[in-house]
Amino acid sequence: MSTKHINRRDFLKTAGAAGIAVSLASPVFSVPNLVNSKTSKKVFVLGIDGMDPNLLRTFIRRGEMPTFERFISSHHFGALQTTVPPQSPVAWSSFISGCNPGMHGVYDFIHRDPKTFIPYLSTSRTFESVKSLRLGKWRIPIKGGHIDLLRKGPALWETLEDHHIPATFYKLPANFPVENSKSHMISGMGTPDLLGTYGTYTLFAEEPAAFPEDAAGGRLMKVHFQDHTAISRIEGPENTMHSDRKPASVDFHISRDPWQNTVLLEVQKHKLHLKQGEWSEWIPLEFELLPLIASAHGMVRFYMQQVHPYFRLYMSPINIDPENPDVPISSEDHYSEQVSKAIGRYYTQGFPEDTKALSHGTFNDEEFLSQSRIVFEERMHAFDHELNHFKEGLFFFYFSSIDQNTHMMYHNMDPNHPKYNPKSSPDVKNAVYSFYQKMDQVLKQTLDKMDSRSTLVILSDHGFAPFGREFHLSTWLAQNGWTAITEPKKIHESTFYDYVDWNRTKAYAMGLNGIYLNLMGREFQGAVSLYEYESQKEKLIRELEAVRDPLTGQKIITKAYDAKKTYRGDQLDIAPDIIVGYNWGYRISDEAALGKFPEGFFDYRKDKWAADHCMAPTVVPGVLLANKPVKHPSPGIWDLAPSIIQQFGLIPPEQMDGKSIFT
Repeated sequence: MSTKHINRRDFLKTAGAAGIAVSLASPVFSVPNLVNSKTSKKVFVLGIDGMDPNLLRTFIRRGEMPTFERFISSHHFGALQTTVPPQSPVAWSSFISGCNPGMHGVYDFIHRDPKTFIPYLSTSRTFESVKSLRLGKWRIPIKGGHIDLLRKGPALWETLEDHHIPATFYKLPANFPVENSKSHMISGMGTPDLLGTYGTYTLFAEEPAAFPEDAAGGRLMKVHFQDHTAISRIEGPENTMHSDRKPASVDFHISRDPWQNTVLLEVQKHKLHLKQGEWSEWIPLEFELLPLIASAHGMVRFYMQQVHPYFRLYMSPINIDPENPDVPISSEDHYSEQVSKAIGRYYTQGFPEDTKALSHGTFNDEEFLSQSRIVFEERMHAFDHELNHFKEGLFFFYFSSIDQNTHMMYHNMDPNHPKYNPKSSPDVKNAVYSFYQKMDQVLKQTLDKMDSRSTLVILSDHGFAPFGREFHLSTWLAQNGWTAITEPKKIHESTFYDYVDWNRTKAYAMGLNGIYLNLMGREFQGAVSLYEYESQKEKLIRELEAVRDPLTGQKIITKAYDAKKTYRGDQLDIAPDIIVGYNWGYRISDEAALGKFPEGFFDYRKDKWAADHCMAPTVVPGVLLANKPVKHPSPGIWDLAPSIIQQFGLIPPEQMDGKSIFT
């Protein structure tokens, strides 16, 4: 299947390299009645990102998840094979397509263009308008920009739609932009904020030291008060319609009480009174791009962190407004708007829990938990609404809370973790468990909705492991002769592969699990000939699998996977050559994943993102529960699409290489 082209608007769409497409108006689309009178079958699928089989068993043994305990006493419960690597966009793409990554072409959160060496998001790519009319300082697009969905292969819903089976996919990951579809869909993980990022918050603050210098995913706006009033601005997306391409912005006013911990915020038509420690509701914003003609629509939440003595106001990433989306975040029946009208505005950003704010120290643990609970409450309101309106067909609903909170809070409950803090509050120590417990209520509500003919599948895309030791893979490759360096004394100053001599480089790391050989004819300055490609790859795999942590003597890489032996399909040519499967407790460092070369090979993890799943798939399997007998001896996440299709008495597409778990 070729790259999917998404064009939603009739007249005008523009998208910057870091910005989101904007438009004039939205045409109205009608959706045919999909109810199939011959099919009253109900299939429920709960996608619980990051649910770990070992943690689930632990909480069940403690008697704290009674609904799960009763369910597994008479139904299937076991591990679910995850993908190589066990990254969420890779695994959920396999769920959607019923295929291995060699067919759907998603191998990491980021890919790289071998000719330009520019990294890009693995599931979608935005392109500006190629033709425009210039009027003074304005640039008016006359041929719309577009957003490409990069996931290839079949999609689960295509077969269902061909047979008029109604389906709902709420917050399905790896599905942005949403294609034209007869199913109800709202995109999940992979959906950007209005800036085109995975989430960039803003901190408005008086004190200069309130923000780290290198804070990817966050912005600092300094606020200056005079007589307890200040004027600031909210910077929106890059305005590609203006010659200077500066961000479109919205001014807002701040008035703080001289004695009380309260403020008044005035932005556009909204007036907000906030106390210290209080969250606002969603505030819709309109960023003017072309006067009287084009605007971008977003929304934010504010959190009043501190009023006195120094002002600190957190603003969420600018989410795409579900009531006025400028890009395809839902199916063409205005589904996102329908849900918002029913339950109120909600996070549309694919990663709603603000892990960056906690990593940067902008949030403390309790503040991060309060924001995570808001995310979950919104999700539960949507779940209640959608479940109550579900009548027949397929119902898929996705929960992100366990994944994001395990990443950030796991170390608080594990006394053996290097970052464990015995002084953490009970709420913080029990954070991960609390979100597992919430899933018990979700299961109860789902079971109450089912009838005797219903099928229920509960899955997670991967499990979890502690992440206490970082491996600087890029530095290891440089020190062991695989990545050549022009100025060794400056290598630790590198920001993105600076000082790399590509003419002598044999291999380099990019992404969380990938290594690419610097192949002649493929890479922009290839140095490895096709003749020596296989032997060099085998040699590097042997060396990687022999690496041990000098502190513990432990092997840090369970297995290094040869892509050509691991995958099959017509997308194999864009795969990394080697996939690194880390051992329990280890992962590549953030810096090494994006072209930096830290000092040494190992370090203790300092970031609060201290649990992970980018290890070998055998280390972090997912979870599978089902109310039907599972006959597959070792089910994988790629087997679920054909299994769901088969439950409706249909034959899965031949392109799907997964097999039904029920036959």
